[in-house]
Amino acid sequence: QVQLVESGGGLVQPGGSLRLSCAASGSIFESYSMRWYRQVAEKQRELVAGISSTGRTNYADFVKGRFTISRDNAKNMVYLQMNSLLPEDTAIYYCNADLMSLPSRLLRNYWGQGTQVTVSS
Repeated sequence: QVQLVESGGGLVQPGGSLRLSCAASGSIFESYSMRWYRQVAEKQRELVAGISSTGRTNYADFVKGRFTISRDNAKNMVYLQMNSLLPEDTAIYYCNADLMSLPSRLLRNYWGQGTQVTVSS
């Protein structure tokens, strides 16, 4: 069974940094695009950053220049380096990925359970 598990969330002061990690586990044949979303209570989940299998990246305007997404294809992991954090970055951050699993070789979209990031003094 394929799973996405996030880690690295926590409490940080404004201006600080955190690095989120997401590990994809299970019978994964190939991973395609991987993304980070975030959600604040009672608001819609929003895309933060995405990275293709070839390393092409895209970012939401509100994180450009502060956040960096990267991946390790050999380990089926995706990371989000968050610098210059603001109180408005407080949210639950979710990992999302398009993965092809074995033995079906079906391409499906998967979500992690989320990790809380709180930016506060």
